[in-house]
Amino acid sequence: MQITPEAVVLPADTSRLPQGKHGPIYPRTPACYGFTVIATVKPGRADAVRGYGQTLAKALEVDPHLLAPLKLHYLRWVLFDNDTRFMYQGIFDTDFDKYTEDAVALFIKAGVATVFENLEGFPEDWRTNPDAFVRFVRDHQCPSFMEYGEYPYVTADEIKRALQVKDALSTMLDQLQ
Repeated sequence: MQITPEAVVLPADTSRLPQGKHGPIYPRTPACYGFTVIATVKPGRADAVRGYGQTLAKALEVDPHLLAPLKLHYLRWVLFDNDTRFMYQGIFDTDFDKYTEDAVALFIKAGVATVFENLEGFPEDWRTNPDAFVRFVRDHQCPSFMEYGEYPYVTADEIKRALQVKDALSTMLDQLQ
């Protein structure tokens, strides 16, 4: 099977995109689905943002599959402008509506907070009002206009399976030697 890298340009005008429960449904791209949120950090909360990163990393050491329901490829968090602004960038295999609803449910079930609690304008009632969580994300979303995939439209589960097959083949070849 030949895999050809691919790029897609996304429309600036989202009014023609199909509308989901929480706004436009961006098309799946070669990088799958994702979004970027940029928001202002509450004064004095940059260390809490960094601390939450440590907390999440430790939680993943205990349960590497903690975030599995989100079908993530990756997350990237960046503090910038002298730690006054925060960027959350995620790439995942589900559409926006499912990802955000699953994220709220996951945080509630796990009894954990979200890094977004350190951002100005984030709703305090997000646990009981998931629509407010989604509105915050949509209000701070910075849609991409081009996305590229070296291995386009491949899901995280497909990548994991391919790596398992690779490991199994390597083990088998090692045993033959």
